Amino acid sequence: MGNRVTRDDFEWVYTEQPHTQRRKEILAKYPEIKTLMGPDPHLKWIVSGMVFMQLLACYLVKDLSWKWIFFWAYAFGGCINHSLTLAIHDISHNVAFGNKQAKWNRWFAVFANLPIGIPYSASFKKYHIDHHRYLGGDSLDVDIPTDFEGWFFCTPLRKLLWLFLQPLFYSLRPLYVNPKAITRMEILNALIQFSTDLIIYYLCGLKPVIYLIAGTILCLGFHPISGHFIAEHYMFLKGYETYSYYGPLNWLTFNVGYHMEHHDFPSIPGCRLPLVKKIAAEYYDNLPHHQSWIRVLWDFVFDDTLGPYSRVKRLCKLAKES
Repeated sequence: MGNRVTRDDFEWVYTEQPHTQRRKEILAKYPEIKTLMGPDPHLKWIVSGMVFMQLLACYLVKDLSWKWIFFWAYAFGGCINHSLTLAIHDISHNVAFGNKQAKWNRWFAVFANLPIGIPYSASFKKYHIDHHRYLGGDSLDVDIPTDFEGWFFCTPLRKLLWLFLQPLFYSLRPLYVNPKAITRMEILNALIQFSTDLIIYYLCGLKPVIYLIAGTILCLGFHPISGHFIAEHYMFLKGYETYSYYGPLNWLTFNVGYHMEHHDFPSIPGCRLPLVKKIAAEYYDNLPHHQSWIRVLWDFVFDDTLGPYSRVKRLCKLAKES
């Protein structure tokens, strides 16, 4: 991919994010895309099946040796948990029950959170709205690495370590970059999550709890599915800040790879994003995109022009809350 970016700082831009204008143009040309907005009737059943699959796995792994606990956590349970975090991402856009049932979406996200082992859903929603509203916004979009991350994790070995530690940085970065008051929903999310962990421990012992939490940490760190964290917004080509991926792992990740389409139309559920690309093909077919999340991780680690600094940043004015 030519015209790579070599920087010791972020790529600062002084334009609005491209998704707003492209959304207006596409809707003007293809108003039928509005019919794709709205809830996904299958999402709640798919997510429920995944949650109960993990609860069954807790029973099945309770007598395994520790080496097999960690093997299955990485090879199976963590993949389910990572997929559930992406289901929570979709649910945060109210696509499980629709915008008119916002509370149902919030509580269903807490339910989807149960196998993850760590309270996540309420805090994610609180910050994810800023990621869409202020994409790349300095001190607003907590998806952007800190200056320390960009400065320190700049060699192949350090970038590899950074990938392993992604869950830690994603958890702690908001507290440093854009701290917000703890909400009632976050407290309830934590109480329900830790109560569930204790119930699993009481019924099945420590190993199933470790299986769940280890799977989450391992598969949100250095794992093929985690390539989406890098693929979505790290600037592999100068001038492009969002990228899609159209490979087979979308089947496991609620089409999070259709990320350009998602940022253009965040209210369209993942299952319908391929239709957006099909309808408005001329807007997406010629944009740079990724073919492999594994290749994304390889390039990120070993290409000297890529690193945590490879992100677009902009100054954004706070929008008035309605």
